[in-house]
Amino acid sequence: IRFYATGEENLILLDGRHEFPFSFQLPQEPLVTSFTGKYGSIQYYVKAVLERPTMPDQSVQTELQVISHIDISSPALLTPVQRSQEKMIGCWFFTSGPVSLSAKIERKGYCNGEAIPIYAEIENCSSRLIVPKAAIFQTQTYLANGKTKTFRQMVANVRGNHIASGSTDTWNGKTLKIPPVSPSILDCCIIRIEYSLAVYVHIPGAKKLMVEMPLVIGTIPCIGFSSRNSSITSQFSMDMSWLALTMPEHPEAPPNYADVVSEEESSRHVPAYPPPIDCEEQLCCPVFAYIQEFRFQPPPLYSEIDPHPTDVEEVQPVSFML
Repeated sequence: IRFYATGEENLILLDGRHEFPFSFQLPQEPLVTSFTGKYGSIQYYVKAVLERPTMPDQSVQTELQVISHIDISSPALLTPVQRSQEKMIGCWFFTSGPVSLSAKIERKGYCNGEAIPIYAEIENCSSRLIVPKAAIFQTQTYLANGKTKTFRQMVANVRGNHIASGSTDTWNGKTLKIPPVSPSILDCCIIRIEYSLAVYVHIPGAKKLMVEMPLVIGTIPCIGFSSRNSSITSQFSMDMSWLALTMPEHPEAPPNYADVVSEEESSRHVPAYPPPIDCEEQLCCPVFAYIQEFRFQPPPLYSEIDPHPTDVEEVQPVSFML
């Protein structure tokens, strides 16, 4: 047996089971990430061959997963992306008004499991009821023999509320979570895997209004964005940082009821209780006739809850044996 992986020459083996550990160095040039798609795949295998002088060779192989890392902390992937579009609803002289859409994301690069905060503003000046939506699309492009074939599919989506005619809706960080998908493949000459975030408006009786922003799904998260909800957390901490400077270390108790509403004001707004009446007459009286009694009730008690959650993730090594 020639065992090239360990540098051994010819070995004479007795009857029985024999195991040989081995290791090898991957090529220095970058390898394309393993991928299996609609019309093609990129696969790597480790193959072991048993050569026998007087009998046919025996071989066995196992698939090897290769990942070409993409660091999203590069400046090109940390830049915000913004798109806007407007559409006139109707045709010729029967137009009902425009629908405008503007959308923005904080950065271009994300990793699996992260939630993308979407900032959008939709203005409905038409006479129709519209629905805003957002989705992540994966585009697979195959190139061979001078021909190109493309396959596009939706991998995640989210839906907003209906927007009536003459109304405006704003998404102030509406989140869309990235599902487990293959990283982007941008430097392969036969297969390309690209992603995009589309924010669009469904308009009854007309083509949808859509803006599309490019995405890059990487493997190495940016420092400060390592957690799954890092974008939301960083945005919240940035917007609410001023609150820590104005809040006292120990909050004061709420004021007394007598300090807020004087007896004279209370007696002026709260009428005297009416004389007792029988049940039939009471049912005929309007309910809101006695609402004024509750206008100056004392404020409720309050309490504080301060949870301290923890989140620990562990990565297990992967190994195989031939």
